[in-house]
Amino acid sequence: MHDAHLKSSDQASNLREQITAAIHHLDHVLPGQAPLHDFVHHNTLHGFQHLPFENALAAGEALTGIHGYLPETHSRNCYQQGRIDDSDIFAALAHDPQLQAEQIVCQAKDRTIRRKDIYRIALLFDLQPLTVSQFKWQVEELNAMDAVQADVSDQVRNQLRAGSSVSDNVIRQLWEAILTKIEMEDTGLHPEDLLDLSREQAEEWLEHVRDGNESSIHGRMQQQASEALNNLLGQLGDGITLRGFILAVSGIDILDSVRPQLIRICASCMDEGIAAWHIPERSRLGLYAAWRETTRYDANPYLDELPNWQAIMAELPVDAVDTIILQLNRLEIPQEKWEGYLQRLALEIPGWSGFINWRQHNPKYHAPDDSKPSLADYLAIRLTLDQLWLNQVCRENWLIEAKLSSLQAYFQRNLSEFMVRSQLYQGNLPEYLTQRAESLSMLAGSERHEREDWQQLADQIQTWQSSPLAEQQGTTHTIYSSGWRLFRLCQHLGLDASYAQEFQKQDLLQMLTLLDQFTLAERGKAWLYAYERHYSDSIFQAIRANHKQGRWEKRDKRPDAQIIFCMDEREESVRRHLEELNPAIETLGAAGFFGVPMNYKGLDDHEVTPLCPLGVIPTNDVNEIPKEGSVEQLAAHNKGRGLYGRLVYLLHQNIRRNLLLSHAAIDLLAPFTLLGLLGKALVPKQQQALVDRLRQALIPKVATKLQFTSEDVVAAATPDHPSLGFTDQQQADRVAGLLRTTGLTHGFAHIVCLMAHGSTSQNNPHEAAHDCGACGGKRGGPNARVFAAMANRPEIRQLLAERGILIPEDCRFVGAQHDTASDNIIWYDLEDMPANLLDAFDNFKSCVLQAREFSAQERCRRFVSANHPSLPSAALQHVTQRAQDLSQVRPEYGHATNAAAVIGRRAVTQGVFLDRRMFLISYDATQDPDGKIIENILLVAGPVGAGISLEYYFSTIDNERFGCGTKVPHNVTGMFGVMEGASSDLRTGLPRQMVEIHEPMRLQIIVEAKTEILEQIYARQEGLRELIAGGWVHLTAIDPDSGDISIFERGIGFVPWKAEIRDLPVCKKSTDYFQNQSRPLPPALIRQPQLMEA
Repeated sequence: MHDAHLKSSDQASNLREQITAAIHHLDHVLPGQAPLHDFVHHNTLHGFQHLPFENALAAGEALTGIHGYLPETHSRNCYQQGRIDDSDIFAALAHDPQLQAEQIVCQAKDRTIRRKDIYRIALLFDLQPLTVSQFKWQVEELNAMDAVQADVSDQVRNQLRAGSSVSDNVIRQLWEAILTKIEMEDTGLHPEDLLDLSREQAEEWLEHVRDGNESSIHGRMQQQASEALNNLLGQLGDGITLRGFILAVSGIDILDSVRPQLIRICASCMDEGIAAWHIPERSRLGLYAAWRETTRYDANPYLDELPNWQAIMAELPVDAVDTIILQLNRLEIPQEKWEGYLQRLALEIPGWSGFINWRQHNPKYHAPDDSKPSLADYLAIRLTLDQLWLNQVCRENWLIEAKLSSLQAYFQRNLSEFMVRSQLYQGNLPEYLTQRAESLSMLAGSERHEREDWQQLADQIQTWQSSPLAEQQGTTHTIYSSGWRLFRLCQHLGLDASYAQEFQKQDLLQMLTLLDQFTLAERGKAWLYAYERHYSDSIFQAIRANHKQGRWEKRDKRPDAQIIFCMDEREESVRRHLEELNPAIETLGAAGFFGVPMNYKGLDDHEVTPLCPLGVIPTNDVNEIPKEGSVEQLAAHNKGRGLYGRLVYLLHQNIRRNLLLSHAAIDLLAPFTLLGLLGKALVPKQQQALVDRLRQALIPKVATKLQFTSEDVVAAATPDHPSLGFTDQQQADRVAGLLRTTGLTHGFAHIVCLMAHGSTSQNNPHEAAHDCGACGGKRGGPNARVFAAMANRPEIRQLLAERGILIPEDCRFVGAQHDTASDNIIWYDLEDMPANLLDAFDNFKSCVLQAREFSAQERCRRFVSANHPSLPSAALQHVTQRAQDLSQVRPEYGHATNAAAVIGRRAVTQGVFLDRRMFLISYDATQDPDGKIIENILLVAGPVGAGISLEYYFSTIDNERFGCGTKVPHNVTGMFGVMEGASSDLRTGLPRQMVEIHEPMRLQIIVEAKTEILEQIYARQEGLRELIAGGWVHLTAIDPDSGDISIFERGIGFVPWKAEIRDLPVCKKSTDYFQNQSRPLPPALIRQPQLMEA
């Protein structure tokens, strides 16, 4: 007995380990999106990043059903616009050796048809099969048998007509020749013609499809239904859950009932500031246990109508994992399919599953609740709710329990019902059969009643499926599929009936085989490569044409000022306009945390905020504190903040919780709230100014400084025990690190500005997605401010001098932050600017403010409502108002249109119009002989850029499933996510308004460095190798000496880029090129001062 107990204990332990491992694996397939205020761009398919890009898309589609490439209509539009051409298409086809693009398919008369010719037509035109109704529409309404297809080019159209002696019948002759050659006959049947077939007539008519099977129609129906039933049941776990099975045979989706309750439970538990009431005991018990204990007291009696719910709830174990095991056993899911079943269950509501998974893997996340939700909690609740609603459906429809054996036994005895139901709810029936099936299901309910009617209808469905009118699976050829596709293919190839007659039957069948093998995924891969190639070639052409033309390849002359922007592609236009306004200003780019990872706590913050790239854990704290002599200001500030906080809490929380006063108070405050909303929507600028004045009066500002210098030089700082501030050596390390990384080690100007960025807007739950990715989705102003403060300290400059970096005494570092939505700029610590540098700073600041106006004008060309403002000042006013307008769902486009990154000297791209599509990162290969600096840059910029690029890619290609759809129906949920309405999944990814102008492609990383250096880094760094060798990003090298361009080919290495020189547009200034243009613009050259003097 003791041994039996031990055996049972071991078995239970093994089952728990199996469930725990299965839940852990879900981290690879669930969305990894953080709460809205911590939003950081990442690869949507992060769990598949270990696979090559194409394989990952295929694996993702197999798991989720989401296609990983743009719809073909979008790519065909690009072709029509000239943004993809035939050379790009043929290059894409040649790039994939499996396509064997040059192989000859057939020859006739003077024509040789190669695979690439067929592939090209399949890419450019729709060659999909038709249904019977679609075919009849083409023939009867569009005159398809007597007129050339409308999408055939004029050149090919004339070629077809010229090749026939009887031009009036050239198309019909082609159709007849194709049918004759592949031995087909146009039956001219309509689906309802099958209504008049008796069983005997059907037997005779279907004789040719028996294929040696002598059974009757009913016998074949039962055999097919049995196979389909076993196939559907076999998908449990791997492909569907029991919810999916019930949906397939009843049309009832229990998720419509389960989802709202599951969401209510999860949102109440994890709420961060919206809900008036939360699930009791969430902090002490956690999600599952709190739900288990409080369900019986729920004011919403959502379980009362479900059979036996109280007994089922009473039997639930205390532990969530034990509950999962219990429910899986009750549903009789085979143990070997538990992992797949849990995965399918989680992916049915991926947003909520993914968010709970994120919370589970980020236990240090600061949330008002400390419920510490886990996926085991979520799945235990989900399985229990599933069982309750599955029981209800199964009992009401078939009088059976919701478990695998009962369902299998019932439908095995009632195969006719299974045939009718499965075909009906899969939408595979023509209208006349659909109506009969719906009527029978409604009136009879199950095959226990009207058995003969069920059998008769099932036999009719079998007859339909065997007819040439149904969509056939396998190799069966029909005129609506094979005939029509060949008909269109021949027309687009310019082949008339005389060519078709010369072809062998096998030639035409081989064409069909190639069309079948050139799947949607293969076509998507070819289109993506073609588009990327076209864009990359235009960039390479511009870089080659600009070689030795850009300024600051060598810093021979002291600049008027230097400004280090974040690498963000939105800053590209500001940099370009600033350089056009004052060529003596040098601009540089770096990751926006400026090499200072830190935990930052602002004056009014309650918690520290990590400001650094994902994966980096800071070991130093920096605090914003009042300056000396600000005691009275601080007291007034804190008093105002306290009053404001109490007022906000009263209005947004206490009023809702007071049962007696809430209604009256809300009615009283409604007019004032309405006025505020109208002001934000109709006069946002004035309303914001009024709010700012009131806030300033209530909460006066305090002069502050940063506490960033550590007095403790002994204790080692760790992520768990960070030090307050940085030691002098640490400060010198960080300042020197950034200066060496950007190549700014000499030739310092009087003013060196570090321009961080962030974004503020009134109506954008995804506001953090516009902030700095290198700062973990936060605003980088504190990083710029602390770096400038470090670099201005005499002690640090002395340490830098010892390391060979001499910063003159008349050089001042200044921190600033650019708001990429409103284009407002915040300058830090200007009161400490030396008097002798005020004029230099004022001149520099004036240029920066002018440049932002021109940049705003460039931004406005993509905003329809801006209407191409002719004055830069009007453009700045427009973008500022957009950011303050509550009704504006597009305050800015963020990273939309990002396409490439250049890591190198500014001279590589300075003077090239890049349309705000390129990340710009400063690096001087001449100062980095061993490649250590570029290696560190790639380790930071590579993942950050790839994360941004890939999230925009996936959110664009299928915004409803990879993205979060339009903002219009979004509701902010619990302050951590958005939903559509009140019972949708938690939406992940980016909203449509953020990606609607984006053109999805993989990031092209262009590095000005020797290929030998990059190859060594590639060999050392597995993370970079995963991105590059896997095809998630592209890598290109520019030789620092010769300017030669080399492309990294996967599986080969670097190969020289060779292309004919093409003339590029040349403009005096950027505004001449983009004025009144709203579409994406290819690169252009901006005339440099020395060129104008020449």
